[in-house]
Amino acid sequence: MEKKLLLEVKNLVTEFKTEEGTVRAVDNISFNLYRGETLGIVGESGSGKSVTSLSIMRLIPNPPGRIVSGQIIYHTTDDKKIDLVKLSEEEMRKYRGNEIAMIFQEPMTSLNPVFTCGDQVMEAIILHQKKNKQEAKEITLKMFEKVKLPDPLRVLNAYPHQLSGGQKQRVMIAMAMSCNPNILIADEPTTALDVTVQATILDLMNQLRKEIDSSVIFITHDLGVIAEIADDVIVMYKGKIVEQGSVIDIFSDPKHPYTKSLLACRPPLDLRLRKLPTVVDFMKEENGEIIELPTTVKEAIDANVITKMETDARYNKLMSGKPLLEIKNLRTWFPAKRNFFGKPTEWVKAVDDVSFTVQEGETLGLVGESGCGKTTLGRTLLRLAPATDGEVIFDGRNVLDLPPDELKDLRRHMQIIFQDPYSSLNPRMTIGSAIQEPMSVHGIYENETIRKEKVMDLLSKVNMKPEHYHRYPHEFSGGQRQRICIARALSLNPRFIICDESVSALDVSVQAQVLNLLIQLREEFKFTYIFISHDLSVVKFMSDRMVVMNKGKVEEMGPSDEIYHNPQHEYTQKLINAIPKGEIEDIRKRKYFTLST
Repeated sequence: MEKKLLLEVKNLVTEFKTEEGTVRAVDNISFNLYRGETLGIVGESGSGKSVTSLSIMRLIPNPPGRIVSGQIIYHTTDDKKIDLVKLSEEEMRKYRGNEIAMIFQEPMTSLNPVFTCGDQVMEAIILHQKKNKQEAKEITLKMFEKVKLPDPLRVLNAYPHQLSGGQKQRVMIAMAMSCNPNILIADEPTTALDVTVQATILDLMNQLRKEIDSSVIFITHDLGVIAEIADDVIVMYKGKIVEQGSVIDIFSDPKHPYTKSLLACRPPLDLRLRKLPTVVDFMKEENGEIIELPTTVKEAIDANVITKMETDARYNKLMSGKPLLEIKNLRTWFPAKRNFFGKPTEWVKAVDDVSFTVQEGETLGLVGESGCGKTTLGRTLLRLAPATDGEVIFDGRNVLDLPPDELKDLRRHMQIIFQDPYSSLNPRMTIGSAIQEPMSVHGIYENETIRKEKVMDLLSKVNMKPEHYHRYPHEFSGGQRQRICIARALSLNPRFIICDESVSALDVSVQAQVLNLLIQLREEFKFTYIFISHDLSVVKFMSDRMVVMNKGKVEEMGPSDEIYHNPQHEYTQKLINAIPKGEIEDIRKRKYFTLST
């Protein structure tokens, strides 16, 4: 059957004017989208993939950006060809949100906090489908049912802050699909969501695409996700398309070194690696030219494999030592309802009777979905959240009983790296001052001159440059900001660090660099880590042992490899099954199933 062309992008160039000069964010790219198919666009932050989608939607802010040249030809249902670039803003509104819709990356910032979720979806239906308010409400409730939102009527009247991240993303999908668009652009719709929620969202988008016979442009930095959903793939790097082809061709025989690096830097599930391969293992740049290194994906992975004998030797050595941290029957409960006199009558049991130990020098992984209690547990260990009951014994002392002066001294030895590096750095402080401040507070080193020298040394240890000392957080990328937060945590030379979802929102290639850095620093400084994440593949790569949490309780605990290969609980099995594996056999099965249905 002949494929029907729906969108042609020809020689598209989009530029932004900055203080440093003109940046060409999209550099002369061309591709086609066919009806009923999903096109995956993959690349790191700064590759131009999101700017490509905003160009198609004609949402480039002008100034500072503009579409310089090229065509975006949309084939309408009545076989007209319309160049979207040439349309006036008023003409474009007829198509935007109606025939071409978009799901944005961050649902919290895409939804208006002062309107209910129902009102925001109904607005699009009333505007584009010319329905009255009652009809729009009925359509909205049906859409909420389709996207499997629990209690659609409650969500209709709820404000964005009253919903979880996965629920907000479903509202965005309902809004985008409410007018039955011919083209749906999904810009990183599953970034930072739990793997189980991500798997549900991907299934949902596939199902809705088939129902209304639409086409999808799916944008992500993760080739594992692309394997689950796309028919064809475009790989972008620095504004250019470096490789394109069918999803099977890209995964079975990648040609460009950048594509190879994206495939190799995802933590493998069947092997244990010393470090993850990164972009520098496959290519280098000299004078703006990419020079390919003679490395295959298999060679890069095989060179870093740790044998079972090495893993067992490390595990046995760790277990024979003494625990640095002992958690005994820990509870952290929050009041959910109170009676007339203010006495709690119902509780949210965020952490409910949790007990385990952490050995000195160990990395203990803490994994589970959002709401399982893992972040609250991490914060309770550091006395950043109040414990209801139990003990936290750190190096022989109960953290929960310490008076303020002793607690301040203990904080030197217990640090945390938070999930969002931007909000955990003061935007008014240079990064040098941010790293130096803990040293000054705790009176470490004799004077500011020596402290500054130590900051410079820390910056080099996390692969940053000395000249970055005087710059502010907004001048750095997400991966660089996370390195700065790691340097700040290291500034007090702690014995114990909690990493709370510290790589969940990073590109897979940047994530690989940060994970490698954390392992390198653990070996150099003999740290003990608790590594918190919803991504079991990342936890398995980082951790010696793993604790699986669900609804405030420990589901199971043990060596990471053992839990992955032989999970004892259905919940753990669900987490494992939800991981996008990106295996050729799975892609072939999905393609065969799609064709046969």
